[in-house]
Amino acid sequence: MSRLTELKEKLLQYLGDKISSSDIYRNELTITVPREQIKEIATTLRDEFSFQQLMDVCGVDYLSYGISEWETTHASGSGFDRGVTLGKMNDSLTTPRFAVVYHVLSISNNIRLRVKAYVPEDDLVISSVIDVWNSANWFEREAFDLYGILFEGHPDLRRLLTDYGFIGHPFRKDFPLSGEVEVRYDAKQDRVVYEPVVIEPRILVPKVIRQDNRYMSAEEPTVQEANSGEQNNG
Repeated sequence: MSRLTELKEKLLQYLGDKISSSDIYRNELTITVPREQIKEIATTLRDEFSFQQLMDVCGVDYLSYGISEWETTHASGSGFDRGVTLGKMNDSLTTPRFAVVYHVLSISNNIRLRVKAYVPEDDLVISSVIDVWNSANWFEREAFDLYGILFEGHPDLRRLLTDYGFIGHPFRKDFPLSGEVEVRYDAKQDRVVYEPVVIEPRILVPKVIRQDNRYMSAEEPTVQEANSGEQNNG
């Protein structure tokens, strides 16, 4: 039995129905827990399972989860047009749109664990774990700034990365890539001014993924070999 499988069974035995789901994928263990019990579970992980260190807290927006924006293997008849309609909602979601993910580390046992708690869009509030792991302070501020998730009990929940007076949360999937406003210095007014963004949307990545000789198997002919074969046949 692997160490992750052993940890998974111990967590399921100890926490029981407090774990909604558990999964080991690519040598990483993830457990999903109710947001209402996140502080209690965090305390248990620290005190009973020796997860002394919180490595990261991040928000996740599943709005466009499972929706592909690009045709990645074949060229389309419309060339390089955008592959989706902006603002399209994912009606296939069976879970809340947002989640908070915690990455914790047991230094004494040299093992890691990912803890996920879903947060509904109409009530984006979850308890702060800063009393359990003090390093949650800036991580929770970052998730609040970028996703708008509120951490109840946080002593100083302010924006961390965006500018003063910033409106919106830039890591949400429905936030425009070019932003809502642009900033420039106005020499006549002798100050920095904010104006509606005038950047025209444009394609920044190729729509079709082409074969690369570096990743082809030995049996497949390279582009040069294929071209040479066509010339010889001609």
